Amino acid sequence: MNRIVIIGASSGLGQKIALDFAASGWTVGVAARRIDRLEQLRERYPESIHTEAMDVSTPEAVDHLHDLIDKCGGMDVLLYASGTGWHNPELDAEKELRTVGVNVDGFTRIVTAAFKYFAQNGGGQIAALTSVAGTKGLGVAPAYSASKRYQWNYLQAIDQLAHAHGLNIRITDIRPGFMNTALLAEDPDRSRLPMVMDVDYAARRIERAILRQKHTATIDWRWRALCGLWRRVPNFLWRHLRAMM
Repeated sequence: MNRIVIIGASSGLGQKIALDFAASGWTVGVAARRIDRLEQLRERYPESIHTEAMDVSTPEAVDHLHDLIDKCGGMDVLLYASGTGWHNPELDAEKELRTVGVNVDGFTRIVTAAFKYFAQNGGGQIAALTSVAGTKGLGVAPAYSASKRYQWNYLQAIDQLAHAHGLNIRITDIRPGFMNTALLAEDPDRSRLPMVMDVDYAARRIERAILRQKHTATIDWRWRALCGLWRRVPNFLWRHLRAMM
């Protein structure tokens, strides 16, 4: 039986991916703060989609995760699609800390709970939507880019941990480029951003990466090329570049 739990499915990529898996016959658990939006998804596939209200930045999120797993009859794949961030060159502390609360604290809380669940139940797959923003520190979005780098390293670390203990847990780090979602709408100058992708276009590639159990997948090939160039820019030059976010 194919069962996927998606954290952060009330909009954007998480919502689209949930609908696509439900349409393919999967049992889909969806969680987010906005339960009304999740119920709208369930109405479309009442036999396949199960819902749970969850704020990943709170300790109770783990209990809600297990409740959702029970509703689905188990879990084979965990997709962490929850995320937040702002265009924040003013370094508004509330925005920075909210980003850390979701992208670091919430991410760690849910991913560790999923890892323990799979370790106790014969294995599974942990996938997460991180971002190409983890490639370099972006001056206009410090907490966002730093939190995405944290996610990269955390996934790499638990992949090593699973291998060291002989656990059948597959880790999939999915790194989308700029997306035409509500998150990007926070940028007051988003028209200057390169290679902005449509949600449907990106979702298909993300779903393929999950099904193929890719270890790392940058969405799409243009962003793989650009990130390869970014990595080669030395820090003394990077600090003089205008960040593209």
